[in-house]
Amino acid sequence: MSLQLWTNARVATQAAGAGAPYGLIEDGAVAVEDGRIAWVGARRDLPLALDDAAVEHDAQGGLLTPGLIDCHTHLVYAGDRAAEFEARLNGASYEEIARAGGGIVATVRATRAADEESLFAQSRRRLRSLLAEGVTTVEIKSGYGLSQEQEAKCLRVARRLGASEGVTVRTTFLGAHALPPEFSGRPDDYIDEVCRMLPALHAQGLVDAVDAFCERIGFSPAQTRRVFEAARALGLPVKLHAEQLSDSEGAALAASFGALSCDHLEWLSEAGARAMARSGSVAVLLPGAFYFLRETRVPPIALLRQHGVPLAVATDCNPGTSPCTSLLLMLNMACTLFRLTPEEAWAGVTRHAARALGLHDRGALAPGLRADFVLWDAQHPAELCQALGSNPRRTTVIEGRIA
Repeated sequence: MSLQLWTNARVATQAAGAGAPYGLIEDGAVAVEDGRIAWVGARRDLPLALDDAAVEHDAQGGLLTPGLIDCHTHLVYAGDRAAEFEARLNGASYEEIARAGGGIVATVRATRAADEESLFAQSRRRLRSLLAEGVTTVEIKSGYGLSQEQEAKCLRVARRLGASEGVTVRTTFLGAHALPPEFSGRPDDYIDEVCRMLPALHAQGLVDAVDAFCERIGFSPAQTRRVFEAARALGLPVKLHAEQLSDSEGAALAASFGALSCDHLEWLSEAGARAMARSGSVAVLLPGAFYFLRETRVPPIALLRQHGVPLAVATDCNPGTSPCTSLLLMLNMACTLFRLTPEEAWAGVTRHAARALGLHDRGALAPGLRADFVLWDAQHPAELCQALGSNPRRTTVIEGRIA
Protein backbone atom coordinates (compact mmCIF):
# COMPACT_ATOMS: atom_id res chain seq x y z
CA MET A 1 0.00 0.00 0.00
CA SER A 2 1.38 3.45 -0.91
CA LEU A 3 2.05 6.07 1.71
CA GLN A 4 -1.00 8.14 2.59
CA LEU A 5 -1.18 11.43 4.43
CA TRP A 6 -4.14 12.89 6.28
CA THR A 7 -3.66 16.59 6.95
CA ASN A 8 -5.53 19.70 8.10
CA ALA A 9 -7.11 17.84 11.01
CA ARG A 10 -7.50 18.29 14.74
CA VAL A 11 -6.06 14.94 15.82
CA ALA A 12 -7.15 13.36 19.12
CA THR A 13 -4.53 10.63 19.48
CA GLN A 14 -6.02 9.18 22.72
CA ALA A 15 -2.47 8.07 23.51
CA ALA A 16 -1.80 7.47 27.21
CA GLY A 17 0.41 10.12 28.75
CA ALA A 18 0.14 12.37 25.71
CA GLY A 19 0.05 15.49 27.88
CA ALA A 20 -2.77 17.44 26.27
CA PRO A 21 -6.32 16.25 27.05
CA TYR A 22 -7.38 13.58 24.54
CA GLY A 23 -3.83 13.79 23.14
CA LEU A 24 -5.22 16.63 21.03
CA ILE A 25 -2.99 18.07 18.31
CA GLU A 26 -4.06 21.25 16.56
CA ASP A 27 -3.41 21.30 12.81
CA GLY A 28 -2.27 17.71 12.97
CA ALA A 29 -1.31 15.15 10.39
CA VAL A 30 -1.28 11.34 10.25
CA ALA A 31 0.86 9.31 7.86
CA VAL A 32 -0.23 5.76 7.00
CA GLU A 33 1.72 2.99 5.29
CA ASP A 34 0.84 -0.69 4.87
CA GLY A 35 -2.18 -0.39 7.13
CA ARG A 36 -0.19 1.06 10.03
CA ILE A 37 0.39 4.54 11.34
CA ALA A 38 3.84 5.66 10.21
CA TRP A 39 3.82 9.07 11.88
CA VAL A 40 1.47 11.40 13.77
CA GLY A 41 2.03 14.93 14.98
CA ALA A 42 1.66 18.62 14.19
CA ARG A 43 1.72 19.37 10.46
CA ARG A 44 4.58 21.81 10.95
CA ASP A 45 6.75 18.95 12.25
CA LEU A 46 6.00 16.59 9.35
CA PRO A 47 9.21 15.05 7.98
CA LEU A 48 9.92 16.16 4.43
CA ALA A 49 10.05 12.58 3.22
CA LEU A 50 6.48 12.03 4.35
CA ASP A 51 5.32 15.31 2.85
CA ASP A 52 5.90 13.78 -0.58
CA ALA A 53 3.22 11.12 0.08
CA ALA A 54 1.64 9.66 -3.04
CA VAL A 55 -1.89 10.23 -1.70
CA GLU A 56 -2.94 13.15 0.48
CA HIS A 57 -6.35 13.53 2.11
CA ASP A 58 -7.51 16.96 3.28
CA ALA A 59 -9.52 16.62 6.51
CA GLN A 60 -10.80 20.18 6.04
CA GLY A 61 -10.38 21.02 9.69
CA GLY A 62 -12.36 18.02 10.96
CA LEU A 63 -11.66 15.96 14.07
CA LEU A 64 -9.62 12.77 13.60
CA THR A 65 -9.87 10.12 16.34
CA PRO A 66 -9.04 6.44 16.71
CA GLY A 67 -11.71 4.08 15.46
CA LEU A 68 -14.28 3.30 18.13
CA ILE A 69 -14.22 -0.10 19.83
CA ASP A 70 -17.38 -1.72 21.19
CA CYS A 71 -15.93 -4.23 23.64
CA HIS A 72 -19.15 -5.86 24.94
CA THR A 73 -22.03 -6.89 22.67
CA HIS A 74 -24.43 -9.81 22.24
CA LEU A 75 -25.55 -8.73 18.78
CA VAL A 76 -25.95 -12.21 17.24
CA TYR A 77 -29.49 -13.21 18.17
CA ALA A 78 -32.96 -13.69 16.72
CA GLY A 79 -36.32 -12.35 17.82
CA ASP A 80 -37.13 -9.50 20.19
CA ARG A 81 -38.27 -9.03 23.77
CA ALA A 82 -40.65 -6.09 23.42
CA ALA A 83 -43.30 -7.88 25.52
CA GLU A 84 -40.85 -8.05 28.42
CA PHE A 85 -40.17 -4.34 28.09
CA GLU A 86 -43.88 -3.76 28.49
CA ALA A 87 -44.04 -6.15 31.45
CA ARG A 88 -41.25 -4.28 33.23
CA LEU A 89 -43.07 -1.00 32.70
CA ASN A 90 -46.06 -2.66 34.38
CA GLY A 91 -43.98 -3.54 37.42
CA ALA A 92 -42.29 -6.90 36.75
CA SER A 93 -38.59 -7.07 37.59
CA TYR A 94 -35.88 -8.46 35.33
CA GLU A 95 -35.35 -11.34 37.76
CA GLU A 96 -39.09 -12.13 37.90
CA ILE A 97 -39.29 -12.27 34.11
CA ALA A 98 -36.23 -14.52 33.92
CA ARG A 99 -37.53 -16.91 36.56
CA ALA A 100 -40.86 -17.15 34.69
CA GLY A 101 -39.12 -18.47 31.57
CA GLY A 102 -38.51 -15.16 29.84
CA GLY A 103 -35.31 -13.19 29.64
CA ILE A 104 -32.27 -14.87 28.11
CA VAL A 105 -34.08 -18.19 27.64
CA ALA A 106 -36.72 -16.51 25.48
CA THR A 107 -34.00 -15.30 23.13
CA VAL A 108 -32.43 -18.77 23.18
CA ARG A 109 -35.68 -20.23 21.83
CA ALA A 110 -35.83 -17.70 19.00
CA THR A 111 -32.14 -18.04 18.16
CA ARG A 112 -32.26 -21.82 18.07
CA ALA A 113 -35.22 -21.65 15.70
CA ALA A 114 -33.41 -19.34 13.26
CA ASP A 115 -31.30 -20.84 10.49
CA GLU A 116 -27.78 -19.53 10.02
CA GLU A 117 -28.57 -17.32 7.03
CA SER A 118 -31.49 -15.65 8.78
CA LEU A 119 -29.40 -15.12 11.91
CA PHE A 120 -26.60 -13.62 9.83
CA ALA A 121 -28.97 -11.22 8.04
CA GLN A 122 -30.58 -10.01 11.28
CA SER A 123 -27.24 -9.55 13.00
CA ARG A 124 -25.62 -7.78 10.06
CA ARG A 125 -28.17 -4.98 10.28
CA ARG A 126 -27.20 -4.37 13.88
CA LEU A 127 -23.49 -4.46 13.12
CA ARG A 128 -23.90 -2.00 10.27
CA SER A 129 -25.59 0.44 12.62
CA LEU A 130 -22.52 0.33 14.85
CA LEU A 131 -20.16 0.74 11.89
CA ALA A 132 -22.10 3.76 10.68
CA GLU A 133 -21.02 5.52 13.87
CA GLY A 134 -17.32 4.87 13.48
CA VAL A 135 -16.91 1.50 15.19
CA THR A 136 -13.96 -0.39 13.71
CA THR A 137 -13.60 -3.27 16.21
CA VAL A 138 -16.41 -5.12 17.98
CA GLU A 139 -16.68 -7.98 20.43
CA ILE A 140 -19.55 -10.43 19.90
CA LYS A 141 -20.55 -12.96 22.55
CA SER A 142 -22.40 -16.19 22.04
CA GLY A 143 -24.76 -17.33 24.78
CA TYR A 144 -28.09 -17.56 22.96
CA GLY A 145 -27.54 -21.10 21.71
CA LEU A 146 -26.59 -22.96 24.92
CA SER A 147 -25.76 -26.21 23.12
CA GLN A 148 -22.62 -27.05 21.21
CA GLU A 149 -24.36 -27.01 17.83
CA GLN A 150 -26.21 -23.78 18.49
CA GLU A 151 -23.28 -21.97 20.12
CA ALA A 152 -21.13 -22.94 17.12
CA LYS A 153 -23.80 -21.49 14.83
CA CYS A 154 -23.76 -18.15 16.65
CA LEU A 155 -19.96 -17.98 16.73
CA ARG A 156 -19.72 -18.84 13.02
CA VAL A 157 -22.13 -16.00 12.28
CA ALA A 158 -19.98 -13.64 14.33
CA ARG A 159 -16.87 -14.65 12.38
CA ARG A 160 -18.75 -14.23 9.08
CA LEU A 161 -19.90 -10.76 10.09
CA GLY A 162 -16.34 -9.59 10.55
CA ALA A 163 -15.28 -10.98 7.18
CA SER A 164 -18.36 -9.61 5.43
CA GLU A 165 -18.11 -6.08 6.81
CA GLY A 166 -14.32 -5.75 6.86
CA VAL A 167 -14.00 -5.11 10.59
CA THR A 168 -12.32 -6.93 13.43
CA VAL A 169 -14.76 -9.13 15.36
CA ARG A 170 -13.53 -10.73 18.58
CA THR A 171 -15.64 -13.71 19.57
CA THR A 172 -16.37 -14.62 23.18
CA PHE A 173 -17.86 -17.95 24.24
CA LEU A 174 -20.64 -17.27 26.76
CA GLY A 175 -22.02 -20.77 27.18
CA ALA A 176 -22.51 -20.05 30.89
CA HIS A 177 -25.09 -17.36 30.15
CA ALA A 178 -28.25 -19.04 31.38
CA LEU A 179 -29.57 -22.52 32.13
CA PRO A 180 -31.18 -24.03 29.00
CA PRO A 181 -34.59 -25.69 29.44
CA GLU A 182 -33.24 -29.19 28.88
CA PHE A 183 -31.00 -28.76 31.95
CA SER A 184 -33.71 -27.30 34.20
CA GLY A 185 -32.80 -27.89 37.84
CA ARG A 186 -29.37 -29.29 36.90
CA PRO A 187 -26.98 -26.33 36.73
CA ASP A 188 -23.89 -28.35 37.64
CA ASP A 189 -24.62 -30.82 34.87
CA TYR A 190 -24.93 -27.93 32.46
CA ILE A 191 -21.57 -26.51 33.57
CA ASP A 192 -20.13 -29.97 32.80
CA GLU A 193 -21.58 -29.55 29.31
CA VAL A 194 -20.15 -26.02 28.93
CA CYS A 195 -16.69 -27.31 29.87
CA ARG A 196 -17.11 -30.09 27.31
CA MET A 197 -18.24 -27.68 24.56
CA LEU A 198 -15.35 -25.27 24.98
CA PRO A 199 -12.46 -27.39 23.65
CA ALA A 200 -14.49 -28.42 20.60
CA LEU A 201 -15.45 -24.83 19.76
CA HIS A 202 -11.92 -23.63 20.36
CA ALA A 203 -10.57 -26.34 18.04
CA GLN A 204 -12.82 -24.91 15.30
CA GLY A 205 -11.17 -21.50 15.71
CA LEU A 206 -14.36 -19.90 17.01
CA VAL A 207 -13.31 -18.66 20.46
CA ASP A 208 -11.09 -15.70 21.37
CA ALA A 209 -12.16 -15.42 25.03
CA VAL A 210 -14.54 -16.98 27.57
CA ASP A 211 -17.23 -15.21 29.61
CA ALA A 212 -19.86 -16.20 32.19
CA PHE A 213 -22.84 -14.66 33.97
CA CYS A 214 -22.04 -14.89 37.69
CA GLU A 215 -25.27 -13.86 39.38
CA ARG A 216 -28.23 -15.12 41.40
CA ILE A 217 -30.14 -15.81 38.18
CA GLY A 218 -27.00 -17.00 36.41
CA PHE A 219 -24.23 -19.18 37.81
CA SER A 220 -22.51 -19.38 41.17
CA PRO A 221 -18.87 -18.39 41.75
CA ALA A 222 -17.99 -22.09 42.13
CA GLN A 223 -19.62 -22.92 38.79
CA THR A 224 -17.97 -19.91 37.16
CA ARG A 225 -14.59 -21.03 38.50
CA ARG A 226 -15.00 -24.37 36.71
CA VAL A 227 -15.61 -22.61 33.40
CA PHE A 228 -12.58 -20.39 33.93
CA GLU A 229 -10.39 -23.37 34.77
CA ALA A 230 -11.45 -24.98 31.49
CA ALA A 231 -10.57 -21.76 29.66
CA ARG A 232 -7.19 -21.53 31.37
CA ALA A 233 -6.39 -25.11 30.36
CA LEU A 234 -6.80 -24.00 26.72
CA GLY A 235 -4.84 -20.78 27.18
CA LEU A 236 -7.93 -18.64 26.61
CA PRO A 237 -8.43 -15.31 28.43
CA VAL A 238 -11.55 -14.77 30.52
CA LYS A 239 -13.95 -11.95 31.30
CA LEU A 240 -17.06 -11.83 33.46
CA HIS A 241 -20.54 -10.38 33.80
CA ALA A 242 -19.98 -9.39 37.42
CA GLU A 243 -21.89 -7.65 40.19
CA GLN A 244 -24.76 -6.42 38.00
CA LEU A 245 -27.67 -7.32 40.30
CA SER A 246 -25.86 -8.26 43.51
CA ASP A 247 -22.36 -8.65 44.90
CA SER A 248 -21.44 -12.25 44.14
CA GLU A 249 -17.71 -11.51 44.53
CA GLY A 250 -17.38 -12.40 40.88
CA ALA A 251 -14.96 -9.58 40.10
CA ALA A 252 -12.43 -10.86 42.62
CA LEU A 253 -12.82 -14.37 41.22
CA ALA A 254 -12.31 -13.16 37.65
CA ALA A 255 -9.34 -11.06 38.70
CA SER A 256 -7.71 -14.13 40.24
CA PHE A 257 -7.70 -15.59 36.71
CA GLY A 258 -6.21 -12.38 35.27
CA ALA A 259 -9.48 -11.47 33.56
CA LEU A 260 -9.34 -9.07 30.65
CA SER A 261 -12.40 -7.33 32.04
CA CYS A 262 -15.23 -7.37 34.54
CA ASP A 263 -18.44 -5.90 33.15
CA HIS A 264 -21.48 -4.09 34.66
CA LEU A 265 -20.18 -3.77 38.27
CA GLU A 266 -23.06 -1.81 39.83
CA TRP A 267 -22.60 -3.78 43.11
CA LEU A 268 -18.80 -3.94 43.05
CA SER A 269 -17.15 -3.91 46.50
CA GLU A 270 -13.87 -2.29 47.45
CA ALA A 271 -12.30 -5.76 47.71
CA GLY A 272 -13.40 -6.44 44.16
CA ALA A 273 -12.00 -3.12 42.92
CA ARG A 274 -8.66 -3.80 44.63
CA ALA A 275 -8.50 -7.25 43.05
CA MET A 276 -9.20 -5.80 39.61
CA ALA A 277 -6.49 -3.19 40.08
CA ARG A 278 -3.95 -5.85 41.03
CA SER A 279 -4.77 -8.00 38.01
CA GLY A 280 -5.03 -5.14 35.52
CA SER A 281 -8.62 -6.06 34.62
CA VAL A 282 -10.65 -3.38 32.85
CA ALA A 283 -14.00 -2.23 34.24
CA VAL A 284 -16.46 -2.27 31.33
CA LEU A 285 -19.34 0.09 32.06
CA LEU A 286 -22.67 -0.59 30.36
CA PRO A 287 -24.89 2.47 30.80
CA GLY A 288 -27.42 1.24 28.23
CA ALA A 289 -28.43 -1.70 30.43
CA PHE A 290 -28.45 0.52 33.52
CA TYR A 291 -30.79 2.96 31.75
CA PHE A 292 -33.01 0.36 30.11
CA LEU A 293 -33.57 -1.59 33.33
CA ARG A 294 -34.15 1.67 35.21
CA GLU A 295 -31.51 0.73 37.76
CA THR A 296 -30.69 3.14 40.54
CA ARG A 297 -27.37 1.83 41.86
CA VAL A 298 -24.55 3.42 39.88
CA PRO A 299 -21.22 1.58 39.47
CA PRO A 300 -18.71 2.88 42.05
CA ILE A 301 -16.83 5.16 39.67
CA ALA A 302 -14.95 7.00 42.42
CA LEU A 303 -13.76 3.68 43.86
CA LEU A 304 -12.57 2.49 40.46
CA ARG A 305 -10.74 5.78 39.90
CA GLN A 306 -9.20 5.59 43.35
CA HIS A 307 -7.69 2.20 42.61
CA GLY A 308 -6.63 3.11 39.07
CA VAL A 309 -8.87 0.57 37.33
CA PRO A 310 -9.17 1.41 33.59
CA LEU A 311 -12.73 2.31 32.56
CA ALA A 312 -14.19 1.12 29.27
CA VAL A 313 -17.66 1.85 27.85
CA ALA A 314 -19.72 -0.44 25.59
CA THR A 315 -23.24 -0.81 24.20
CA ASP A 316 -24.05 -4.27 25.65
CA CYS A 317 -26.17 -4.60 22.50
CA ASN A 318 -28.72 -7.34 23.30
CA PRO A 319 -32.47 -7.84 22.86
CA GLY A 320 -33.53 -7.80 26.49
CA THR A 321 -31.62 -5.24 28.53
CA SER A 322 -29.82 -2.95 26.08
CA PRO A 323 -31.28 -3.09 22.55
CA CYS A 324 -28.88 -0.37 21.47
CA THR A 325 -26.61 -0.07 18.44
CA SER A 326 -25.20 3.39 19.19
CA LEU A 327 -21.84 3.65 20.89
CA LEU A 328 -22.09 7.44 20.50
CA LEU A 329 -25.19 7.38 22.71
CA MET A 330 -23.23 5.36 25.27
CA LEU A 331 -20.61 8.13 25.34
CA ASN A 332 -23.32 10.53 26.44
CA MET A 333 -24.89 8.11 28.93
CA ALA A 334 -21.53 7.31 30.50
CA CYS A 335 -21.13 11.02 31.19
CA THR A 336 -24.69 11.87 32.22
CA LEU A 337 -25.62 8.71 34.15
CA PHE A 338 -22.25 7.60 35.53
CA ARG A 339 -20.56 11.03 35.71
CA LEU A 340 -17.53 10.10 33.65
CA THR A 341 -15.70 13.05 32.19
CA PRO A 342 -15.82 13.24 28.39
CA GLU A 343 -12.10 12.46 28.34
CA GLU A 344 -12.69 9.31 30.44
CA ALA A 345 -15.58 8.29 28.20
CA TRP A 346 -13.43 8.66 25.08
CA ALA A 347 -10.65 6.58 26.59
CA GLY A 348 -13.40 4.06 27.37
CA VAL A 349 -14.35 3.53 23.72
CA THR A 350 -10.78 3.61 22.40
CA ARG A 351 -7.64 2.54 24.27
CA HIS A 352 -9.32 1.03 27.34
CA ALA A 353 -11.84 -0.83 25.17
CA ALA A 354 -8.93 -2.28 23.18
CA ARG A 355 -7.31 -3.40 26.43
CA ALA A 356 -10.58 -5.06 27.50
CA LEU A 357 -10.27 -7.23 24.38
CA GLY A 358 -6.59 -7.97 24.84
CA LEU A 359 -5.74 -5.94 21.73
CA HIS A 360 -2.61 -3.82 21.93
CA ASP A 361 -2.36 -2.67 18.32
CA ARG A 362 -5.25 -0.17 18.30
CA GLY A 363 -7.26 2.26 20.39
CA ALA A 364 -4.88 5.19 19.92
CA LEU A 365 -3.08 7.01 17.11
CA ALA A 366 0.63 6.31 17.45
CA PRO A 367 3.37 4.99 15.16
CA GLY A 368 3.18 1.24 14.67
CA LEU A 369 -0.49 0.90 15.60
CA ARG A 370 -3.21 -0.12 13.16
CA ALA A 371 -4.46 2.73 11.01
CA ASP A 372 -8.05 2.55 12.27
CA PHE A 373 -9.45 6.05 12.61
CA VAL A 374 -12.51 8.21 12.03
CA LEU A 375 -12.91 11.70 10.62
CA TRP A 376 -15.77 13.64 12.20
CA ASP A 377 -17.55 16.88 11.38
CA ALA A 378 -16.62 18.19 14.82
CA GLN A 379 -13.97 20.34 16.43
CA HIS A 380 -13.56 18.63 19.79
CA PRO A 381 -14.18 15.11 21.19
CA ALA A 382 -16.50 16.49 23.89
CA GLU A 383 -18.97 17.45 21.16
CA LEU A 384 -19.65 13.78 20.50
CA CYS A 385 -20.32 13.17 24.21
CA GLN A 386 -22.66 16.14 24.45
CA ALA A 387 -24.81 15.50 21.39
CA LEU A 388 -27.88 13.25 21.57
CA GLY A 389 -29.02 11.43 18.44
CA SER A 390 -26.32 13.03 16.33
CA ASN A 391 -23.84 11.23 14.08
CA PRO A 392 -21.22 13.60 12.65
CA ARG A 393 -19.08 10.79 11.18
CA ARG A 394 -17.61 11.77 7.85
CA THR A 395 -15.13 8.99 6.97
CA THR A 396 -13.99 5.73 8.55
CA VAL A 397 -10.57 4.26 7.79
CA ILE A 398 -9.86 0.63 8.67
CA GLU A 399 -6.31 -0.64 8.40
CA GLY A 400 -5.43 2.31 6.16
CA ARG A 401 -8.33 1.85 3.74
CA ILE A 402 -11.39 4.07 3.53
CA ALA A 403 -14.34 1.89 4.53
